[in-house]
Amino acid sequence: MGSEVEFTELLPFDYKIRRAAAEAKKSGKASQISIYFRDLENGPIFGVGQDDQFSPASLMKVPMMMATLKEAEKDPALLGRRLLNEPPQLSRSDFGESVLKRGVEYSVDELLRAMIAHSDNDSVVTLRTVIGDEPLNEVFRDFGMLIPAVRSLDDSMSVREYAAFFRILYNASYLDKAMSQKALEYLAASQFKNALAAGVPPGVTVAHKFGERSFEGKKTKQLHDCGIIYHPTKHYVLCVMTRGEDFDALSGVIREISSIVYQEVDAVQTKR
Repeated sequence: MGSEVEFTELLPFDYKIRRAAAEAKKSGKASQISIYFRDLENGPIFGVGQDDQFSPASLMKVPMMMATLKEAEKDPALLGRRLLNEPPQLSRSDFGESVLKRGVEYSVDELLRAMIAHSDNDSVVTLRTVIGDEPLNEVFRDFGMLIPAVRSLDDSMSVREYAAFFRILYNASYLDKAMSQKALEYLAASQFKNALAAGVPPGVTVAHKFGERSFEGKKTKQLHDCGIIYHPTKHYVLCVMTRGEDFDALSGVIREISSIVYQEVDAVQTKR
């Protein structure tokens, strides 16, 4: 079926997403919502506020993972290398969990899994001791983005920019096929189930990463969830970034948008 027909079928889809976002803002669940959808089979793309800027927070762990796996392509022994986990005391997130013990050695592979699946902050610091800054900076240069070293504490990124990481992992066009698959396996093991993953039926794989950000002395919070949804017959990227005052309300907004998108994709596929 041609792309023109696909876009025609998705017109109500676009409208429903925009309406859901508008209603969530009107009800006070979120003050800002940005959405990016992309069919991974060269199909339709649409967005709502797709160039609005947000603080990526823990979403930055995905390029860190990619930088590490890129180094592992050059040095196959890297993933098995063991590192002592002894970082300085870090602040904990509302949703991430610490699964690593201080003073214990872990392989790079184990650190990567903890960093992505559990959003463990300690693993980032430990990985940086062996990876350093340059491989991560190179990922951002390769993607045409500002590198973290020149960003402020209030660094920013849009849903459209961030979604590129997932599309390129899916197509194995940056990392080789084996490393891209490993990255997607880490992402599919994410323990954060309250947003994108909560909007799809049980058993549907979602390879994703969330990010959250609070600001000292301010009520405004940010919550984001971006990833690949493996619908049985149509894989797609969905990235939602939000601002508001309550994390539970924001996760509910993302969950609702994920549910609408999945139902609409499923309806289009059922017609074929």
